[in-house]
Amino acid sequence: MRRRLPAGLRFRLLLALLATSAVTLGVAALIVLPPLQDRLRDQTVESLEDAALATAPAFEARLAAVRSDARQRGEPVDFETYDSALYDPAFELRKRVSARVLVMYRTLQSSDPDEASGFIYDSEAFTQPEPATLRAGLDGLELPQTEVSGDSVTVTRPLNRGEATLIAVRDLSEVESLVSEVRNRFLVAAAVGLAVAALLAIVASSTLLRRLARLRAAALRMTEEGPDAQMPHDERRDEVGDLARALGRMQEELRRQEAARRAFVSTASHELRTPLTMLQGTMELLEDDLRAGRLDVADGLQQVQTARIGLNRLSTLAGELLDLSRLDAAVPLRAEPVELGEIVRAVAAEFELRAERRDTPIELTLPPSPCWGRGDPDAIARVARILLDNALRYGPPGAPVHVGAHVEHGQAMITVADAGTGIPEAERERIFERFHRGSAAGSASGFGLGLAIGRELARRMGGELSLDESLRVGTRFALTLRSTSSPAEGPRTGRDRVSA
Repeated sequence: MRRRLPAGLRFRLLLALLATSAVTLGVAALIVLPPLQDRLRDQTVESLEDAALATAPAFEARLAAVRSDARQRGEPVDFETYDSALYDPAFELRKRVSARVLVMYRTLQSSDPDEASGFIYDSEAFTQPEPATLRAGLDGLELPQTEVSGDSVTVTRPLNRGEATLIAVRDLSEVESLVSEVRNRFLVAAAVGLAVAALLAIVASSTLLRRLARLRAAALRMTEEGPDAQMPHDERRDEVGDLARALGRMQEELRRQEAARRAFVSTASHELRTPLTMLQGTMELLEDDLRAGRLDVADGLQQVQTARIGLNRLSTLAGELLDLSRLDAAVPLRAEPVELGEIVRAVAAEFELRAERRDTPIELTLPPSPCWGRGDPDAIARVARILLDNALRYGPPGAPVHVGAHVEHGQAMITVADAGTGIPEAERERIFERFHRGSAAGSASGFGLGLAIGRELARRMGGELSLDESLRVGTRFALTLRSTSSPAEGPRTGRDRVSA
């Protein structure tokens, strides 16, 4: 049965994308729409003022020409003459700003202001001008005026030194209509944008969720079938692709660990079967000899020696498995000043008898002054035993094993070197893995746990166990720890403790 991802994730992704789009559109509307109307009104008023100022000279020239012609003929000027003379500049002004154009002319035959002036041109003669327009014209005979009242703007410009007034009146309600139209179009565009965003969100989330569903199914399949289950390949350079590749690396690591576990089980079963079979046979022979009363002391001692070898192998395996269990259980290690020279001397003394049997001298190289490092004394000694045991096991008989302790670049080090064949380059990265036995081990006893335990102990103490890859002949391991000047600091406790 195919398992699907919960629908909640799809809904949350869709909601997040829609919310992001809606917030973006809302912010854009708040930034653009409110000041748009004021900006358009100001631009309309400014354009009307500029147009009135630009066309004023044309009106002045036409008025002067009409008056000059009337004086030459000795006749008064009637309204139709002014209307005909002013039509062209008025038409040009209306075309530029879509305004109502009026020209008010001052007469001197009356002292009453309302009778001392009158409109000699009106582009909309069929509509009576508003009283406010008349007042604006009178005020504009002296100085230029701009008056905004409600949805209307009136611009006046004096002509021929106050002889007449050019009046341009424009309705501003179209600005509000334009802004309203923009707002409506924006809302339509926002609705379409949200619909497109929703569609894209559905497509994107579906693609993403399909990829996640494949990874989830693969993880469940790995749970049921083990590390050999088929994993999907996702080469995209994003977080889901990184997750797929991480799962692939995890699967490879599980396969490697499973192969190591099987190899260990095979090796351990063989290593256990051999000493147990030998012990069982030895005990049966001793029992038979004791029951028959024909015990041969020399033969009995030989059988006891054989049994002791088997017991030592079993003891070694049990000790390494116990070390692994402690490391996996994160048993805390101490962090205190340790004199590495004393550790080296003590561990070398433990291997003297074994070294003499192999005719392999152990040569110590120690500094004249104490060499202090920080770590757990038992763990440091355990790593030194592992390194010295490997050197004696895989080094050639008769060739010395060099063991030293020194301080270098602020780090305390224990080094163990032998003159053996060395470690092949292809195996140098794997010798610290659990249960891995190098090809040079041959039939030598061992379970492939020593170096893995040593490196783990070193890292739990804040140090490192490494292989010197610069040697062309032999093998040299180095345990590196933090250096300390003296033991006066005493052991660390609390937060200074490290865990194993």
